Amino acid sequence: MADRNKRLDSNVPGNFYVDATCINCDTCRQLAASSFEEIGDYSAVSSQPQDDLQTHQAYQALLACPVGSIGTEHGDKSRLHQAMASFPIPFADGVSYCGFNSEKSFGANSFFIEHPDGNWLIDSPRYVKHLVDVFEQRGGIAHIFLTHKDDVADTDKYAAHFGSERIIHRGDADAAPSAERIIDGEETALMGPEFHIIPVPGHTAGSMALLYRERFLFTGDHLWWDPHTQSLRSPTRLIWRKWTLLESIRKLLDYQFEWVLAGHGDRVHLSSTDMRRHLLALVERLEKGRSLR
Repeated sequence: MADRNKRLDSNVPGNFYVDATCINCDTCRQLAASSFEEIGDYSAVSSQPQDDLQTHQAYQALLACPVGSIGTEHGDKSRLHQAMASFPIPFADGVSYCGFNSEKSFGANSFFIEHPDGNWLIDSPRYVKHLVDVFEQRGGIAHIFLTHKDDVADTDKYAAHFGSERIIHRGDADAAPSAERIIDGEETALMGPEFHIIPVPGHTAGSMALLYRERFLFTGDHLWWDPHTQSLRSPTRLIWRKWTLLESIRKLLDYQFEWVLAGHGDRVHLSSTDMRRHLLALVERLEKGRSLR
């Protein structure tokens, strides 16, 4: 819970604020970009919400913050309840963003797929009653796909509650040693016609992406959208093997998709043609950087 006595000086005056417990994970900036910005080593309120939509988004950010660093001088319980009820936030085709990001994964995003053959959770949010209730109402969780070892968070609690099958790559299996399904090697694995499990080692030895319906690519910390440069980006630090990462990104050129849904960094929806163009541009930048070394 945020502490107004620790309110950062970088916040503009007004109702919403960020306190000094912020870990600068970017959750609030994704959800309420009109109100929150990165200022120095923290996120802060750069503009107080100006209308109902911005206020709603700011309350969503308050709830999703993994360390409870966002507070209000004068809270509105009705708006807070409305923001709570909005999670998971839907995108398309039964795909949603869970919210309630976990400090255990440094605030990584997690996602939910409603599917007639069994629902999927991609990485793990905090284990909270609201999400458990929603998942129960929508048929539970059959599979929990773990993009890599950093974003496991409360996976075991969700798996125990719902009897879910946990899926992780052997390269990162030490983070989920009791997982029911271990993916080996670097070949794409199919789970039915709509789910492609794509090993993409680089950030970690066992990083994987999940491609759903040739539209949605869940990328963990392997690939994300940078709203400032309007381009796809990939890790430049905390990398297991740098050149393996480049090969893994190049591998994604073999697939068609319209969405990049990342654990860290912004998500984006583009035409498949534009997505491929941006992916090619990223590969070219990485190859150029490699040739200059």
